[in-house]
Amino acid sequence: MFVLVINPGSTSTKFSVFADQDNVFERVLRHSTADLAGFENVIAQYNFRKNVILDALDEAGYSLDRFDAIVGRGGLLRPLKGGTYRVNEAMLADLKSCKYGEHASNLGAILAAALALEIDKPAYIVDPVVVDEMVDLARLSGHPLIERKSIFHALNQKAVARVIAAKYHRAYQDMNLIVAHMGGGISVGLHRHGATVDVNNALDGDGPFTPERAGSLPASSFAGLCYSGDFTVAEIKKLLKGKGGLVAYLNTNDAREVVQRIEDGDDYAQLVLKAMAYQVAKEIGALAAANKGAIDAIILTGGLAYEQKYLIPWIIEGVSFIAPVEVLPGEFEMDALAAGAIRVLNKEEVANVY
Repeated sequence: MFVLVINPGSTSTKFSVFADQDNVFERVLRHSTADLAGFENVIAQYNFRKNVILDALDEAGYSLDRFDAIVGRGGLLRPLKGGTYRVNEAMLADLKSCKYGEHASNLGAILAAALALEIDKPAYIVDPVVVDEMVDLARLSGHPLIERKSIFHALNQKAVARVIAAKYHRAYQDMNLIVAHMGGGISVGLHRHGATVDVNNALDGDGPFTPERAGSLPASSFAGLCYSGDFTVAEIKKLLKGKGGLVAYLNTNDAREVVQRIEDGDDYAQLVLKAMAYQVAKEIGALAAANKGAIDAIILTGGLAYEQKYLIPWIIEGVSFIAPVEVLPGEFEMDALAAGAIRVLNKEEVANVY
């Protein structure tokens, strides 16, 4: 099976060619501010992004008719259960209108559908960030005006969960796992028999603090900041996402820089990084309690999982009493997208309908 995988980012378009599960060609096309300056919004970039993909494929010697399917990164849609979805007109309408929000990932399904149409092959998305499999018990926040939401790194979390399940010679659907994806945002999810039944909202500021997000804050003190008159609404939102976490404490979102400061004897940098590890460990512990301690493995993944001198050992120290800890650094998004499409093509799964 040959599958084309498309993953649009805010300033890049990444795509890969998979022969079954082997990534045989990958390209990351960077887009400068000047490249994107003429477009009024993300959706308006459609033709530009489509053409750069086609040009790069042609240059590499791949024709569209070689592909059995095309899969795009899932964008901001209504809440969905996990799995592979065939792109249809209802999905495209919601993405093009940005009904649930505007993000570069909205272009994933749009580009996949357009290219698949040219060769009369199916287009898919897999495990978008809006995957919502939370149990009702986990939705209550403490006040009926605010409901806890499931927005997290679903694609990578479910991908590494499947990898570890295979390592244990078990099916993902037969295991209880806690997965912590740690990057610019941090999401920690409880995967109970193939469903992420509880997870923090990693986009809007829930859970541990991160390299640039504040995470959960003391509510009364935060309300005081909101009404202090010292901040606009936009500035308050920036405190939560963009100027929180490591950025707020240490003026950097780069964990490598923080590690270097620790190596240079900066005790405060060590305290802050250790506090981030502490909060991740607490979140994992809370989810273990939510599943009555029945956890088969804990998985640490994402870009921050490469930092194995301080951060990862501190987390492992805090949670290893719960279950074995597996560390899978990085993100497996392209592999996960291809795998989701191939499972459907091989009739191992049935594609969901949006």
